[in-house]
Amino acid sequence: MKSILGIIMVLSIAHANAAKEAKPDADMKSVLDALKARAPKPLDSLTAIEARKQPSPADATKDVIIKKDGKFVPEALAKVEDLMIDGAAGKISARFYTPAGKGLMPVIVYYHGGGFVIATNDTYDASPRALANGANAIVVSVEYRKAPEHKFPAAHDDASDAYKWVLANAASFNGDPKRVAVAGESAGGNLALNVAIMARDAKIMIPRHELLIYPLVGTNMNNDSYKANANAVPLNKSAIEWFVKNFTNSPADLNDKRINLLAANFEGLNSATIITAEIDPLMTEGKELYTRMESQGVKVSYKNYDGVTHEFFGMAPVVSEAKDAQNFASSNLKNAFTMQAQEAAE
Repeated sequence: MKSILGIIMVLSIAHANAAKEAKPDADMKSVLDALKARAPKPLDSLTAIEARKQPSPADATKDVIIKKDGKFVPEALAKVEDLMIDGAAGKISARFYTPAGKGLMPVIVYYHGGGFVIATNDTYDASPRALANGANAIVVSVEYRKAPEHKFPAAHDDASDAYKWVLANAASFNGDPKRVAVAGESAGGNLALNVAIMARDAKIMIPRHELLIYPLVGTNMNNDSYKANANAVPLNKSAIEWFVKNFTNSPADLNDKRINLLAANFEGLNSATIITAEIDPLMTEGKELYTRMESQGVKVSYKNYDGVTHEFFGMAPVVSEAKDAQNFASSNLKNAFTMQAQEAAE
C-alpha cells in the first residue's frame, strides 16, 4: 500500500510540475518552430567562432515574416549608417539610427545581447529601429568587443567609452547631449546598467533613463526561472554556462559587481524600465533587479510578458507581446526625455 501511495504521490507531483511549465503563445511558437526548422546546434557543443554562424531568433523571425508577407523589409527610418567612434582600446563600430524629424533629438545608447560572445548589430537590428521611431530618438548601437578573444571587462570598457563619446559628440550627429539614455537586451542590459553606475561614480552625466530588457544581472543559476526554464529555447541554462565560461577569466569574475549587478549600488540613478519574459532563465533576476532598484530609491517601471521567450522584444511584426513591450519601453523613454527638458527649462 505504501509503495502504491508513493507512486501516486510522485506522479501527482510530476503532473503538478508539468502543469506549471510555461508554454509559448501562438505568435511565439511560430518563431520557435521556424528556428527549429533551421536546426541550430547547442551552443555548448560549439566554439565561439562556430556559434556566431548559427541561425538566430532574428533569422527565424524573418522567416515567419517572409512566409506571411512574401518578403522582409526592415522598419523604415530617415537614416541608418555605420560609423567608427573612439574608445580607449581603439576604434569602436557603432550604428546610428535616425528617425524623421528636425532639431536636436534625444539619444539612446543601445547595447545588443549575445552573452558577450555572439551576435552583432545586424542580429539585433530590429530593436534599435523600433526604439528610434517609438521614442523619436537617435539610437547609437554599439558593437563592443566580444569574448573569448576579448574577455571581461573588455565589453564593459567599450560600453562606457561609447557612452562618453556620445556625451562629447552628440551635437555632431544632431543629438542632444543633455538628453541621453541607455538601453540593452540580455548581456546588453548588463552593459547599459553598468554604464549608468559608471557615470554616477565618475561624476559625468547620468543617463536620463535605463531601458533593461531581460537583463543578465545575477549569477545564481539555481533560482526559480533557471529551474523552470533550464531547457528553454532559445536561451537555456547550458547556454548561459557556456557564455560564462567564454567571457570570464576565472570563476572569481562572477563576484565582480559588474557581472553580479544584483549586489551593486543603484542609489542616485535616474528612472529605469525593466522588461522580462516568462520563458527565460533570466526572468527571476530581472524581477529581483526591479525590487532592489526600487528599494534604493530608483523610479522603476517593470513588466513581465507571459507566453514569450528571451529575445522576443525585436519580434513585433509577428509577436504581439513584442509590440506591446516596444510601446511600453518607448513611452517610458519619451517621458524621461520630456521630464528632463521641462526641468532644464525651469
